[in-house]
Amino acid sequence: MEKVPPPLRNKYILTTTVFVLWMLIFDRNSIWSQYTLQNTLEMMQKKKTYFEGQIREDTKSQKELFSDDAGLEQFAREHHLMKKSDEDVFVFEKVK
Repeated sequence: MEKVPPPLRNKYILTTTVFVLWMLIFDRNSIWSQYTLQNTLEMMQKKKTYFEGQIREDTKSQKELFSDDAGLEQFAREHHLMKKSDEDVFVFEKVK
Protein backbone atom coordinates (compact mmCIF):
# COMPACT_ATOMS: atom_id res chain seq x y z
CA MET A 1 0.00 0.00 0.00
CA GLU A 2 3.00 2.30 0.45
CA LYS A 3 3.77 2.25 -3.29
CA VAL A 4 0.46 3.90 -4.16
CA PRO A 5 0.72 7.72 -4.17
CA PRO A 6 -1.19 9.48 -1.39
CA PRO A 7 -3.82 11.15 -3.68
CA LEU A 8 -4.85 7.74 -5.01
CA ARG A 9 -5.28 6.41 -1.49
CA ASN A 10 -7.84 9.07 -0.71
CA LYS A 11 -11.23 7.61 -1.69
CA TYR A 12 -12.84 11.04 -2.15
CA ILE A 13 -10.25 12.23 -4.65
CA LEU A 14 -10.40 8.92 -6.48
CA THR A 15 -14.20 8.99 -6.61
CA THR A 16 -14.25 12.61 -7.79
CA THR A 17 -11.67 11.86 -10.50
CA VAL A 18 -13.62 8.86 -11.77
CA PHE A 19 -16.86 10.88 -11.75
CA VAL A 20 -15.30 13.79 -13.69
CA LEU A 21 -13.77 11.45 -16.28
CA TRP A 22 -17.06 9.65 -16.67
CA MET A 23 -18.94 12.92 -17.20
CA LEU A 24 -16.37 14.30 -19.66
CA ILE A 25 -15.90 11.20 -21.79
CA PHE A 26 -18.49 8.46 -21.37
CA ASP A 27 -21.70 10.21 -20.43
CA ARG A 28 -24.46 10.89 -22.97
CA ASN A 29 -23.90 14.62 -22.44
CA SER A 30 -20.13 14.47 -22.83
CA ILE A 31 -18.00 17.30 -24.17
CA TRP A 32 -17.90 15.69 -27.63
CA SER A 33 -21.66 15.35 -27.87
CA GLN A 34 -22.14 18.94 -26.68
CA TYR A 35 -19.65 20.13 -29.31
CA THR A 36 -21.49 18.19 -32.01
CA LEU A 37 -24.86 19.52 -30.88
CA GLN A 38 -23.52 23.10 -30.86
CA ASN A 39 -22.25 22.74 -34.43
CA THR A 40 -25.58 21.28 -35.52
CA LEU A 41 -27.43 24.16 -33.86
CA GLU A 42 -25.28 26.76 -35.64
CA MET A 43 -25.81 25.02 -38.99
CA MET A 44 -29.58 24.90 -38.44
CA GLN A 45 -29.66 28.59 -37.49
CA LYS A 46 -27.81 29.49 -40.70
CA LYS A 47 -30.27 27.42 -42.72
CA LYS A 48 -33.18 29.07 -40.92
CA THR A 49 -31.84 32.52 -41.77
CA TYR A 50 -31.35 31.51 -45.40
CA PHE A 51 -34.83 30.04 -45.75
CA GLU A 52 -36.46 33.02 -44.04
CA GLY A 53 -34.78 35.23 -46.64
CA GLN A 54 -36.03 32.95 -49.41
CA ILE A 55 -39.56 33.12 -48.00
CA ARG A 56 -39.41 36.93 -47.97
CA GLU A 57 -38.19 37.01 -51.59
CA ASP A 58 -40.81 34.50 -52.73
CA THR A 59 -43.60 36.36 -50.93
CA LYS A 60 -42.50 39.57 -52.63
CA SER A 61 -42.43 37.80 -56.02
CA GLN A 62 -45.84 36.31 -55.39
CA LYS A 63 -47.34 39.71 -54.56
CA GLU A 64 -45.83 41.21 -57.73
CA LEU A 65 -46.99 38.25 -59.80
CA PHE A 66 -50.61 38.30 -58.71
CA SER A 67 -50.98 42.08 -58.52
CA ASP A 68 -51.73 42.47 -62.22
CA ASP A 69 -52.65 40.30 -65.19
CA ALA A 70 -49.67 41.38 -67.29
CA GLY A 71 -47.22 40.02 -64.73
CA LEU A 72 -49.14 36.76 -64.47
CA GLU A 73 -49.22 36.38 -68.25
CA GLN A 74 -45.48 37.08 -68.52
CA PHE A 75 -44.73 34.49 -65.82
CA ALA A 76 -46.89 31.86 -67.54
CA ARG A 77 -45.22 32.50 -70.88
CA GLU A 78 -41.65 32.38 -69.51
CA HIS A 79 -41.90 29.52 -67.05
CA HIS A 80 -44.68 27.29 -68.35
CA LEU A 81 -44.37 27.95 -72.11
CA MET A 82 -48.00 28.96 -72.38
CA LYS A 83 -49.13 30.78 -75.49
CA LYS A 84 -52.11 32.32 -77.14
CA SER A 85 -53.94 30.29 -79.77
CA ASP A 86 -52.46 32.23 -82.71
CA GLU A 87 -48.83 32.15 -81.52
CA ASP A 88 -45.95 29.73 -81.92
CA VAL A 89 -43.42 29.03 -79.16
CA PHE A 90 -39.75 28.50 -79.88
CA VAL A 91 -37.51 27.14 -77.13
CA PHE A 92 -33.78 27.74 -77.44
CA GLU A 93 -31.35 25.68 -75.36
CA LYS A 94 -27.66 26.24 -74.93
CA VAL A 95 -25.48 23.44 -76.27
CA LYS A 96 -22.42 22.62 -74.23
